[in-house]
Amino acid sequence: MATLVRLLLTLLARLPLPVLQCLGTLLGHITYRCSRGFASRLNENLRASKICQNYQVLPDLVKQTISETGKGAVELAIAWCREPEAIARLVKACDGWEHVEASLARGHGIVFVTPHLGSYDIAGRYISHRLPFGLTAMYRPPKLAWLEPVMNAGRARGKGKTAPATGSGVRVLMKALKSGEATIILPDQVPGNGEGIWAPFFGRPAYTMTLVPRLAQVDKVDVLLFVGERLPAGQGFKVHITPMPEPFTGDKTEDAARLNRAVEGLIQRFPSQYLWSYNRYKRPAGVDAPPEQPELS
Repeated sequence: MATLVRLLLTLLARLPLPVLQCLGTLLGHITYRCSRGFASRLNENLRASKICQNYQVLPDLVKQTISETGKGAVELAIAWCREPEAIARLVKACDGWEHVEASLARGHGIVFVTPHLGSYDIAGRYISHRLPFGLTAMYRPPKLAWLEPVMNAGRARGKGKTAPATGSGVRVLMKALKSGEATIILPDQVPGNGEGIWAPFFGRPAYTMTLVPRLAQVDKVDVLLFVGERLPAGQGFKVHITPMPEPFTGDKTEDAARLNRAVEGLIQRFPSQYLWSYNRYKRPAGVDAPPEQPELS
């Protein structure tokens, strides 16, 4: 199966970006019609987020999100199979690279943080291509075991490295950061039992990782947010890099809330490009239910 998937991804990666994204749009709408779970979660998460204050706008945003989700799925073929130079050429602009240069000048390690928003894999490959050293991406092993080697082979190319979301993987990240290198973490991945804390995310409790604030406390480490915005009509991508809007405090509860607020801010800029079908509010096995939220008077 892994060999067949690699072959399919390689063939898809050869298609021009506009053609590939058209296929992605079709895939998104087929999935929406055929998968009840995908459709219900996407609609429920979008509606509950209240990101659309006017419910007349919601149906259009749902349609856009379906298309963007499908595009994101097929763009993995580019991120995992094209050469780093070819991927970098797809990024037409980058805002905020000066923040990276400032960290490099200080000799600091960098924690790059991006949610499931836009084309995060392509943006990550672009950043890796521009850095003077390796970039280690933390990942959670997929449920389909045969997919893991395909994913790792695609990401661990050029200067890219990977580390699983385990204790040993965290040690790999710490070593890289203390050496002045960089890592990428998706902060809206649901962590395992003991690796997170309940914090509000678009008004609902979401089990939120404590790893990013913990890494931020390491000496000579900077945290930078980034997004790989998908430009319209197959024009390519634009990368946006910004510092955390609020510094971490060392308090787990407050820091988880600050991390989620930072992620919300990014999503509000590009709402249709967020992976609203992701089960962000699930309760991991062994984790106590979130505390009751006080009712507003």
